[in-house]
Amino acid sequence: MRCDAVTMPMKNALLAAGLALGLLGGSSLAQAQNVFRFAFQGDIKSLDPYSLKESFTIGMHGAVYEALIMRDKDMKFVPALAESWETPEPTRWRFHLRKGVKFHDGSPFTADDVLFSVQRVRAPGSNFQTNVPADAEFVKVDDYTVDMKLKTPNPIAIAQFPTWYIMSKTWAEKNNAVQPSAPTATSPSYATLNENGTGPFIITEHQPGVRTVFKKFPGYWGKVESNLDEAVFTTIGNSATRVAALLSGEVDWIDPVPLQDQPRVEASGNAVVMAGPELRTIFLGMDQTRDELKDSSVKGKNPFKDKRVREAFYLAIDEDTIAKRVMRGQATPSAILIAPSLFDRSGEIKRPGYDPKKAKALLTEAGYPDGFTLTMDCPNDRYVNDEAICQAVVSMLARVGVKVNLNAQPKAKYFAKVLAPAYDTSFYLVGWTPSSQDSHNILYEIAGCRNDPKSGRGGWNLGNYCNSKIDEIADKVEQETDKTKRDALIKEGFDTIQTDWGYIPLHQQALAWGVSKKVTLTQRPDNYLYLYWVSKKP
Repeated sequence: MRCDAVTMPMKNALLAAGLALGLLGGSSLAQAQNVFRFAFQGDIKSLDPYSLKESFTIGMHGAVYEALIMRDKDMKFVPALAESWETPEPTRWRFHLRKGVKFHDGSPFTADDVLFSVQRVRAPGSNFQTNVPADAEFVKVDDYTVDMKLKTPNPIAIAQFPTWYIMSKTWAEKNNAVQPSAPTATSPSYATLNENGTGPFIITEHQPGVRTVFKKFPGYWGKVESNLDEAVFTTIGNSATRVAALLSGEVDWIDPVPLQDQPRVEASGNAVVMAGPELRTIFLGMDQTRDELKDSSVKGKNPFKDKRVREAFYLAIDEDTIAKRVMRGQATPSAILIAPSLFDRSGEIKRPGYDPKKAKALLTEAGYPDGFTLTMDCPNDRYVNDEAICQAVVSMLARVGVKVNLNAQPKAKYFAKVLAPAYDTSFYLVGWTPSSQDSHNILYEIAGCRNDPKSGRGGWNLGNYCNSKIDEIADKVEQETDKTKRDALIKEGFDTIQTDWGYIPLHQQALAWGVSKKVTLTQRPDNYLYLYWVSKKP
């Protein structure tokens, strides 16, 4: 049972703060000079940097691991483990690696680690296969030079490199961690619970679902803006407890701040709400691949294979009401699966209006005059008001005769169910920020046909919406260098998805971090928290 922090009695607030203190183990941290304590509604399920493409987890991995290229505070590419790069020819990229870099175990970083990381990120179990172009061949020129050879020009070849972290070849081989290990693996690899990156922090303690301790790495090769000696992450799933911990000063950062609690945080005097538009789009997907829908009253067929049913579901959901009431005005209804700021022609695509009468007629026409029953999968600790959004969807669909049994779970269980290899879901809610900041990512990973698991295409297409036209467009978009032509292709792709009623876009949610006035940090629109931009004030 969730307690609303706005009306929670004072004694419960004190109890919540006490619980947070107990979880944080505050007394053991007194020795460190600058300690940053922070809490998220979910946990760090795995330390394997190829395990789960989820923004909070990626940000945490980014404290200890590094990529060849990173994005700065303004989302622009800047050097990291590659100190420079060039394209000697349209199909060849050359990366000049940084010398003198050490992994946390003291071993040197070289080209061999890059080539190993290419193989590992493409291996079964990796959730980051598309971060490296599928046609790319990596060649070692010397110990500190690597070439990436492509079959065709690709203007976004390195767009997802900032979240492809480089791992140590010798460490992985020594510890039997050559293959990536999914968070749900029954026998997790050594890399699931241990790390060995080149980043500015090391992890000295990791208790999944409880807490993780980061400490400054004295052997780091570069200069770090952060003055932190230590950072302690704690999972606090309960919203009231999380807010109480922030307001009592037991934590310096929380995410998210529940919408109803934001005025109270702002008025507290010791914390503020850092809010802003997020690049993440929240949307609904439907199983369009199974011959019989799982957990449904319909036997022998799958209603979602009928375009009329998909359209009916779309028209039955009143997104404007969700944005105004459930999200309290802090969401922007969307017609496409990418933030408008990331596609210049997004304004040309309009969202179909709420029309329950037509939705009911379409269901009748499709042979379901009395609707049907199915199960909806939803996380309850990943996105802003995720479970409340799903509850609203359930209510709206009930008005057109569709009975939805809501299965809301913590993100660890949710992702374990809906992701590969099982893709065990009929109807689901998910949020997505394209790591490339480009529409190709959507057309390839979200809307691509899930025909070839090795390619990574459609890896997050949980319901396997499949239109070969989208795949053809995505491949052209990947190679097209003329912006006008490229934008026309992207628009054609998004138009096709809408015409097919392949997905139901909902909205872009707003960022809402609760931040102590004792710290300074950077909030980017991709919602990644990077510890190397966090400092404690004197």
